[in-house]
Amino acid sequence: MQELFTHILHLDFEWLFQQYGTYVYLILFLVIFIETGLVAMPFLPGDSLLFTAGLFARLGYLDIASLFFLLFAAAVLGDNSNYWIGRTLGLKVMHMKIGKKNLVKQEYLDKTHSFYEKYGTKTIIMARFVPIVRTFAPFVAGVAEMNYRRFLSFDILGGFLWIGSMTFAGYFLGEIPWIRTNIEKVAILIVLISVMPIVFEFIKHKREKQK
Repeated sequence: MQELFTHILHLDFEWLFQQYGTYVYLILFLVIFIETGLVAMPFLPGDSLLFTAGLFARLGYLDIASLFFLLFAAAVLGDNSNYWIGRTLGLKVMHMKIGKKNLVKQEYLDKTHSFYEKYGTKTIIMARFVPIVRTFAPFVAGVAEMNYRRFLSFDILGGFLWIGSMTFAGYFLGEIPWIRTNIEKVAILIVLISVMPIVFEFIKHKREKQK
């Protein structure tokens, strides 16, 4: 299991196909489901995994249509699992008391609820493209008790855009020889691009605070 985990983190698809054959579809499904569905596993590869999977589909190892629909289902099911974990277990933890005081002030929960009611749809879609944030966003949406129908509809849209853009980018760009021979460098570049929104938001927040 540890060896499998190591090869997944290193995006070693050739090893995965040699060891597991068509079960790679199941492995990819589980990785995307766990990365989006378990708040404790935000470090699993997301964007780079999708791009590399699309690239290997171009090389003939995977069927791009099956890959897209399978991973789209994994992304939506994962987010929904995370949402309900937040809304049930997470909310109970937030309401726990230490002595006579709440673990988390009701004021903070109310502010979080208000934020998701106002900006939740935008957050759910944009979070798909930001590592770590996409793992926590549905969980926090559940804790904030965001309207589930709104969450579900925009989560499906976000999942469609995320899975589609990443896998098909890998599929079509896989024709470029340099990309095919430098998969690890491309994966690192994708991760760097993915975290740029966090960097920009941090800089923006710091400047506003200084002003």
